[in-house]
Amino acid sequence: MSTACLAMPLPMTDAPRIETEDGDLVRLAAGGDVAAFEHLYRRHSGRVHGAVWRLSGMNPSRAEELTQEAFVRAWQKLDTFRFESAFSTWLHRLAVNVALMELRKRDPEETVEDSVLDAASEPVRPFCAGERADLERAIANLPPRARAVLVLHDIEGWKHQEIGDELGMAVGSSKAQLHRARGLLKRALGENHD
Repeated sequence: MSTACLAMPLPMTDAPRIETEDGDLVRLAAGGDVAAFEHLYRRHSGRVHGAVWRLSGMNPSRAEELTQEAFVRAWQKLDTFRFESAFSTWLHRLAVNVALMELRKRDPEETVEDSVLDAASEPVRPFCAGERADLERAIANLPPRARAVLVLHDIEGWKHQEIGDELGMAVGSSKAQLHRARGLLKRALGENHD
C-alpha cells in the first residue's frame, strides 16, 4: 500500500466485521490487509487526533495532517510492533512523536517576561466546566515547547524524564517549561476571568 492512499480517508467496507482484537487486526494489517488497517484507523483515530490536536495548538488542519501522518507511519512500521504493549499505547506514542517532530522543526521560542514566570508561583483557582473552552484556547496559544510539555505532563501523564528524552531537553528544562506554561495559562485565564 502506498503512503499516498493513506492521505485520503479510507473507504468504508460494506460487510460488518465481528469485533476483533487489536492484535489480530495488527497481524492482518502487517500482512497487507487494508480492511484490517482501516478498522484500526477507525478505532483509534479519535484518540490520536485528540493528542495531536492539543500539541498542534488546536489547529484543526494541522491536527488532521498530523493524524494522517501518524497513521501513515503506523502502516509503514507495523512490522516493528512487538506486542509488548497494547497497540493503542504504541500508536499513541508514535502519534505524539510525529507531533513532537513538528515542534523540533520550529525556530527557538521567544523569551518570556519574568512577571509571567512569577505568576506561576501563585495559587491556581479551580475551573468550572464552562471554562473548558477558554482553557483549551489558552493551551493552544502557549509557545509550542511549553504547550508540548504541559500537554505531555498534565494531560498525557508523561514523566519529566520521558519528556526530556523526547524533546531533547534536560529534566530541569522540562520542569521549567511546565512552570512557564502554567504561569502563562494562569495569566491568560486571569485576564479573561477577573
